[in-house]
Amino acid sequence: MKALVTGAAGFIGSHLVATLLDRGATVVGVDSFTDYYARAIKERNIEESRLREGFRFAETAIQTADLPPLLDGVTHVFHLAAQAGVRKSWGRDFQTYTVNNVDATQKLLEACVGRRIERFVHASSSSVYGDRVAIPMREDALPQPVSPYGVTKMAAEQLGYLYHVNHGLPVVAMRYFTVYGPRQRPDMAFHRFIRAALRDEPITLYGDGGQTRDFTFVSDAVAATIAAAERGVNGRSYNIGGGARVSMNDVIRLVEGVAGHPLKITREDAQKGDMRDTYADTTLARQDLGFQPTVGLEDGIRAEYRWLSSTAVPA
Repeated sequence: MKALVTGAAGFIGSHLVATLLDRGATVVGVDSFTDYYARAIKERNIEESRLREGFRFAETAIQTADLPPLLDGVTHVFHLAAQAGVRKSWGRDFQTYTVNNVDATQKLLEACVGRRIERFVHASSSSVYGDRVAIPMREDALPQPVSPYGVTKMAAEQLGYLYHVNHGLPVVAMRYFTVYGPRQRPDMAFHRFIRAALRDEPITLYGDGGQTRDFTFVSDAVAATIAAAERGVNGRSYNIGGGARVSMNDVIRLVEGVAGHPLKITREDAQKGDMRDTYADTTLARQDLGFQPTVGLEDGIRAEYRWLSSTAVPA
């Protein structure tokens, strides 16, 4: 395998790069180091892989990149680059999301047309579903995203499908459900909760805490992503979830148990665009990819806690 990984310095992308290298793949990593969070965090994510044989890194935005040389000889494309964050996707920032999530995806897909790509794996999100879908969420449900971010992820996913139908590109989409673990973005809940626990600082909980999520440990998400590259059914979308529906109040109790002391909680109203509940039906992923999550939530939280305890991460 010769893989192109976009978003290679990000949370999931950097884990994917390392795992592909471990498996003997040659990897071209691309990242533009957007300013959504500190560049130093992303540099640290990728620093070990940059020293490894078989890895080449290009700092560039997909929209302006000279893609043919980057795609030369590539057998598999893993498109993880995106503008993250539900709450920042409103108003004047929306154009950032359309440029990075929609325009960039279209340019990369177009550049792959006519090439001998064995699989194009695209990172999508549970945010495409919205709040009107039956629980557990199935891939054949009607997506009705409730955030601008979710709209751009749905649009990018649909672009992949139309390039599959019209150009024969072997595109597979991964609908990740709240991925967490070491290197998680600093704006995400587990990172914020654990960092606050380590510093004995208050946390902000949006909503009543009864909202639920299906949390997926990063190594499980990476394993599913590689499985999709190897045996995913072209044109399909796959739910990738951790296998349990857990409330945020329960998450806080788990973090308190790992930290050994209670958290100081400030409660605020739910934020625009936040989904009330997510829970993945992973039947298709089990059937086609052999996907089975292996890391339980408490063990995963402990792993992220150990990582944050030993890493100087900016606030």
